[in-house]
Amino acid sequence: MSVCETPSQLAQSLGLPKSPEGDPVFPEPWTADAFAMTVHLHEKGLFAWSEWAEALSKELHKPGRARDGSDYFDCWVAALSELLVSRGVADASVILDLQQSWQRAAEATPHGQPIELANDPLR
Repeated sequence: MSVCETPSQLAQSLGLPKSPEGDPVFPEPWTADAFAMTVHLHEKGLFAWSEWAEALSKELHKPGRARDGSDYFDCWVAALSELLVSRGVADASVILDLQQSWQRAAEATPHGQPIELANDPLR
């Protein structure tokens, strides 16, 4: 098995939805992107696996989270954002501004069209 074929610790996580072949599956394309970014940043040494697990667990157990796990990847992104801010890689206000811009872009995009930041009417 080559290095590229070796599953990362994150890909082997309990609780991630898996295909019959054991590969991670994702409910939306952005969730796969969030997963890939997290794997990449972990492999580059930005945070240890144990730090990631702690950050994600903290988000998953916050009051008001969905009992059915439907907000799992929202928690994932929140945990990743918190790690990026705490490491000085990103600024919390910049993350919030981008989040709001993507939301406006999504609301302004005609159904069936790709959502792009250029669709944000305030950009």
